[in-house]
Amino acid sequence: MTLYADLRVARGSFDLEVDLAIAPGEVVALLGPNGAGKSTALRTIAGLLPLDTGRIALDDETWDVPPRTFLAPEHRPIGVVFQDYLLFNHLSCLENVAFGLRARGVDKHTARTEAARWLETVGLTSYARTRPRALSGGQAQRVALARALATSPDVLLLDEPLAALDAGTTLHVRAELGQHLTRFPGRTLLVTHDPLDAMVLADRLVIIENGRVVQSGTPTDIARHPRTDYVAQLVGLNLYRGTANGTTVTLPTGGTITLAEPAQGPVHVAFPPTAVSLYPTPPTGSPRNTWPATVTSLEQHAHTVRITLDATPTGPPTLLADITPAALADLHPTPGHPLHATLKATEVTTYPV
Repeated sequence: MTLYADLRVARGSFDLEVDLAIAPGEVVALLGPNGAGKSTALRTIAGLLPLDTGRIALDDETWDVPPRTFLAPEHRPIGVVFQDYLLFNHLSCLENVAFGLRARGVDKHTARTEAARWLETVGLTSYARTRPRALSGGQAQRVALARALATSPDVLLLDEPLAALDAGTTLHVRAELGQHLTRFPGRTLLVTHDPLDAMVLADRLVIIENGRVVQSGTPTDIARHPRTDYVAQLVGLNLYRGTANGTTVTLPTGGTITLAEPAQGPVHVAFPPTAVSLYPTPPTGSPRNTWPATVTSLEQHAHTVRITLDATPTGPPTLLADITPAALADLHPTPGHPLHATLKATEVTTYPV
């Protein structure tokens, strides 16, 4: 059974118009900036927020079709893991996991037995009698996941499930969560703003901005062919739109980018910041893309430094370059500092707008 969600919600000046379909065993990540409508979409599927128009259904089982049908949240076969987990602090981990089963009418003994089995599955058997306040962030996340899965839901909703974890814990918990999702036979919607969570955990990405879907596809397709500036920033690429005529792409600002392979008409142009080289003086040789540029900002990125430059009027208005700390020491760039940027034409990817 496939989950179909044609979501139409208006809240003040904000309108959400998103179509989703999630097949059994599939993990779909809903990705977008703050305020894009991710949590609104999740809340409508959960039944915490009614649709204004549209339809939510699990195959032929209708959950929400205004104004005739609305299935209350407690009657929807869903499991939810919220960003802050929402564990009951007055209950033990065992009773937290058993809660959903008890709410569905399962007797106490059976619910506790099933809860114990799920605590064993997530590696927390020894914490059965522990209260949530004594758990680490990673342990609390696993209890919340066990509680969501214990009811054997048809749909699992994950709302920023790793956002509350510290960086040292996230890597381990993300890997554990991925293993559980691989075994889960139902449909999973993962709401996140973290591209790494989406790329690692999801089979398919749906990216929304301002309440609308701007791109969807596999993680590989999204990473290789971003179609908005936001998506390009997520996957760490320089992205421009221009008009190709042979091996030259003319940008709206008047600058040009030279290609290795000819193209024609409106195109996206993309290349990684690592493909950009920086020099204090014009480089020797004949790089096919060489632009005088001005440094506008610097930012430390793990083992590299990302420099933002303005290469107008001959090149792109905003250009990202990643350099090593050693190169930074040689260049001594500061905002306003002039440099020369080069880009190999063979590093440039183009695809139709």
